[in-house]
Amino acid sequence: ACRRIAREIRGATVTALARAVREDIDAVWGAIKEAESPQIHIVLSVSDVHIDRKLGMTRAQVLQRGAEMVSYARSLCDRVQYSPEDAGRADPDYLIETVETMIAAGANVINIPDTTGYCLPWEFGEIVRRAITEARGSETALFSVHCHNDLGLAVANTLAALAAGARRVECTINGIGERAGNTALEEIVMLLNVRQAKLGLECAVD
Repeated sequence: ACRRIAREIRGATVTALARAVREDIDAVWGAIKEAESPQIHIVLSVSDVHIDRKLGMTRAQVLQRGAEMVSYARSLCDRVQYSPEDAGRADPDYLIETVETMIAAGANVINIPDTTGYCLPWEFGEIVRRAITEARGSETALFSVHCHNDLGLAVANTLAALAAGARRVECTINGIGERAGNTALEEIVMLLNVRQAKLGLECAVD
């Protein structure tokens, strides 16, 4: 399915998600490499609860693994996106260190996810603002956000992130997604359209 999309769709970046392991990255590249604009998207945990209970690793090991896999992905593809999973519950200083490390390794898109739908809008906006303003090398990367709707705040958190400097939104049609869903594409599009004068932002969706 990914190969067919990559071969037929033009005018858009085509990406697929990989864990921070070579086999996943190879599978993604094999699926999307024929795209006009391919991108490899790598995800690896950044919160302590995920690092400890999900991965059984240390913070240092996660940084090393992430950097190695980003570097490997860049050897295959010019566009590499890195998602520090569960950023909404992570130590902010470690998140900034992670962002710096992955940019230095070659990531040119950084996606900040509220994986568990935990954040309040002002919290999430501050997380994104700090990542953009404090991480060395951030001016070379595009910042994206990926919000979940467990507390009904996915669109509000996304708007706060846009106000803080994020310029890509990961969203789904009708907000459909795991658990309570994700940021709704049509709500973000209409928010940017109807309140463009106030927000000073626009998107290319007709």
